[in-house]
Amino acid sequence: METPVFEEVDPASDCDCPGCVHQRLLSPRPRSSGFGGRPAAQRAVVVATAASAALGAGHLAPALAAPHAPGRPGVPVEDGPQTPQGHKAPLHGPGGKPALPADTVKTPATTRAEIIRRAQTWVTAQVPYSMSDFWPDGYRQDCSGYVSMAWGLTGNEWTGSLHQFATRITKAELQPGDMLLFHNPDNPENGSHVILFGGWTDSTRTYYVAYEQTRPHTRRLATPYAYWSNSDRYVPYRYKGLTAGTAAQETGKAPVSAGAGGVGYEGSAPAYPGHGYFRPGANNPFVTLLGQLLVERGADPYYASGPGPRWSEADRRATQAFQLAQGWSGANADGVPGPSTWRLLATGTGKDIPLGAPGPPASSAAHAGPASAAARAPAYPGRGVFRPGAAGAQVTQLGRQLVKKGFGRFYATGPGPRWGEADRRAVEAFQRVQGWRGGAADGYPGPETWRRLFS
Repeated sequence: METPVFEEVDPASDCDCPGCVHQRLLSPRPRSSGFGGRPAAQRAVVVATAASAALGAGHLAPALAAPHAPGRPGVPVEDGPQTPQGHKAPLHGPGGKPALPADTVKTPATTRAEIIRRAQTWVTAQVPYSMSDFWPDGYRQDCSGYVSMAWGLTGNEWTGSLHQFATRITKAELQPGDMLLFHNPDNPENGSHVILFGGWTDSTRTYYVAYEQTRPHTRRLATPYAYWSNSDRYVPYRYKGLTAGTAAQETGKAPVSAGAGGVGYEGSAPAYPGHGYFRPGANNPFVTLLGQLLVERGADPYYASGPGPRWSEADRRATQAFQLAQGWSGANADGVPGPSTWRLLATGTGKDIPLGAPGPPASSAAHAGPASAAARAPAYPGRGVFRPGAAGAQVTQLGRQLVKKGFGRFYATGPGPRWGEADRRAVEAFQRVQGWRGGAADGYPGPETWRRLFS
């Protein structure tokens, strides 16, 4: 698929360690950029993208980098890498012992979906960052080891060698599974970083989903293009071993059953988790994976901003479109993925959604897709409306919407025009339900909070 995948993500850092929380409280202004300023400007990011394009092997001029990306609610203006890395090394076996040396120039075949699935396994496991330790899969727990693992390389590479396995591309060509590489010859171990591109967050292409190995552990975070710091020095690359097939088709392995609430794997194809993971209010990685698999099969028009972990009407309609493409009807095409739907998506079999196929009918406003919902959402009035002492119709409007969404327990007498602690606590509760923490869940609605609340 030539069109980059848009992916909806929570606009906040996932680090809730006391040091980061304390820093957010004390430093409302952007932190210094560049590696000479703060150690925090040295954190690593791994971004996964997949597309087709040609690239040189140099590191000097990243294509179309945007050194200054606009701010988003709850996201620090700068969140640089703090990730020194090790040198080239073989895969390691039990006890951290080196395995047999591998062919360091081999590029095993893989797919975009397989790259992202492997990257997500470290995010789910919250693999601790280390430049000397090796995860049980044999890969070094630093930024370059993470990309080596996601690409399925036969050894642990570093930022000075990863480009040999890739082709240089442009920003416009980025797709999930690609990498953004910053190799600094003046400080190669401490001043370099690499990220996996996971898809643009929206059509502006100013933010993308970054999969990265960083302190304290692997994370997935909305990140300004090309990165928080040294943005003009990151170069986009595409892995040379990409194939058009799915991971299950390449490995010949199929999903296996999982225990209650568990995730079963055989190879890289996850087992069907159960109907409970795909219902209103559900928020889990399987929803994101479902959306990504649907997008690969032609469902990208159903997503206004891309698949995300929260089950939405966009997911239901995209699933229903895929089911209808198989010739199913009635209860077999209700938009909720069952074992058969999941099997076809996970194995890359069945029929794709026809290009230009009309979306499933929306019977009421409650079934409208995200694009129509966004059209009905009132314009964000600005942060100044929601501050102590402020009063206005927008405060009442916000409170009533919070009550409608189920957060009315914070109001003793009901929402009113004067901003108060009840409003702030209700907004904070809503933000935390989105999975946001720290400064992203401070109880003051920004544009992203407003959009999600009214759409």
